[in-house]
Amino acid sequence: MLVGFSLVLSFWYFAVEVWKLPRFEKMPGLTAVLKEWLSQNPGFGLSFYTVEYYHHIWASLERVLIAFGLSTIIGVPLGLILGWSRKFKAYVFPIFELWRPVPALAWVPLAIVMFTAAESPIIFLTFLPGFFATTLNTMLGVRSIDESYLRAAACLGAGQRQIFRHVIIPGATPFIFTGLQISMGVAWFSLVAGEMIAGEFGLGYVIYTGYTLLTYPTIVIGMITLGVVGYTSSAAIRVIGNFLMRWRAREMGLSGSPT
Repeated sequence: MLVGFSLVLSFWYFAVEVWKLPRFEKMPGLTAVLKEWLSQNPGFGLSFYTVEYYHHIWASLERVLIAFGLSTIIGVPLGLILGWSRKFKAYVFPIFELWRPVPALAWVPLAIVMFTAAESPIIFLTFLPGFFATTLNTMLGVRSIDESYLRAAACLGAGQRQIFRHVIIPGATPFIFTGLQISMGVAWFSLVAGEMIAGEFGLGYVIYTGYTLLTYPTIVIGMITLGVVGYTSSAAIRVIGNFLMRWRAREMGLSGSPT
């Protein structure tokens, strides 16, 4: 990881500040970005030492957490039912697949019309891609469960509710957490689009404002901060998923042990 980051930063430094390669000569250099980011008196008004910097981070994080929570609360149960009930899937899944390819930016005019509050359109645009990712992965997790587990549970006298609780949900859990990681990533992606259009705070707003004011170091600071916060939030989901799925690690260890 350290070698990878070192190579990227080295290429950035040499391409912009030393070699001045075509397409890179107008980009902000590594030195300029670090000076602005670590300055107590930043030339463009945003650095580690300014309160506004953390206001932007918190505003984006709050929006993503709300949208991610909504996509999880709605998407996971919907995905479980879509995977469990063929009749329900026949009614709902075609509509789901019709809307899923529509990008978040296409919803911008309708979001502004539907929601009057300032924050609601941004949260809605952030919610949509995560909702589709969570629902689809949860449904695929249910469909991936071996039929023999369901038949075995039924032969042992388990009812439909017991099968759903003790077979379907645990069996789909790995796919659910994969969907949650994807959901968190696309939530940050779509958040930037929402904040560029309707936000007054947030990392997307920082990037868009930097573009309109030609403060390119601020754009890079916003992009790197967005990547760090997004990576940390996705890593937190992985940690929680690994903790909740310790049984799966033990199962894989046992299945891989020599007999």
